[in-house]
Amino acid sequence: MGCEAVGRMLNEARRAARPTLSFEMFPPKGVLTVERAREVASELAVLRPDFVSVTCSAGGGGNGSDGATTAIAAMIQDEFAVASVAHLTCVGATRQTVADTLADMQARGVRTVMALRGDLPEGVSEHHGDYELACDLIPELKEAGFCAGAAAYPEGHITCTDRRTSLEHLKAKQAAGADFFVTQLAFDNEDILQFVDAARRARITVPIVCGVMPFVSKSQITRMVFLCGASLPSPVIKLLARYENDPASLAQAGIEYACGQLEGLVAEGVDGVHVYTMNRADVARAAREVVATR
Repeated sequence: MGCEAVGRMLNEARRAARPTLSFEMFPPKGVLTVERAREVASELAVLRPDFVSVTCSAGGGGNGSDGATTAIAAMIQDEFAVASVAHLTCVGATRQTVADTLADMQARGVRTVMALRGDLPEGVSEHHGDYELACDLIPELKEAGFCAGAAAYPEGHITCTDRRTSLEHLKAKQAAGADFFVTQLAFDNEDILQFVDAARRARITVPIVCGVMPFVSKSQITRMVFLCGASLPSPVIKLLARYENDPASLAQAGIEYACGQLEGLVAEGVDGVHVYTMNRADVARAAREVVATR
């Protein structure tokens, strides 16, 4: 419970000119049991990440109100002494359900929350609930004493392709109290670096951690393109074509490509890199080998 709030840690690392390394894992839903989540957390913890974030289920499957995300975030801190970030989506949520979730987080000692809008539940086409945007959730997190993280989108949110509007949304999140940002995945470092530069010119002053997801299968990368709106640069398309009938080689090539991204981002002096591990220890280990052990 004594783990440092992530925003403060990121600012300390920035002052020391040390890029941070963090990992993301999924909650125990479906085939991932609580016991398996503990195994994944232990495999990530030995790599000494600066923090581990725990998602809610994707595709509108939940906003963290079932307690799974909070429970894992607390476990990471309590059992492995690694700072954690619990994701909290607000789409469809009421102020009471959010208040209940935040009270549970406080009771468990979770100090940092990633404020997200989230996906509409499957089959639902209209927004319902007390919150419209993640920006609406951030003030409540700050009032309750949490460190607040928020998402940033190098290629624009899938529902907002205008980059100028995306930057305005980013500024609104910072004004609402966001302590740091983590970017959505992108497969081209130029997209990430140009976005960070544009954010700085737009007076975004809080740390920006750059997200990278290795592609390990054709179905996974296809899903990410449709879910997140990520574009595929030519080198990725060529790898997909080369290893179309060789899944093992494609997975290895995808991890190596992501490691190249991480190496390039660190060399450019970004505040930190965040690896979407998909609960795979081999992905996390490869990332740690690239980002120098402190």
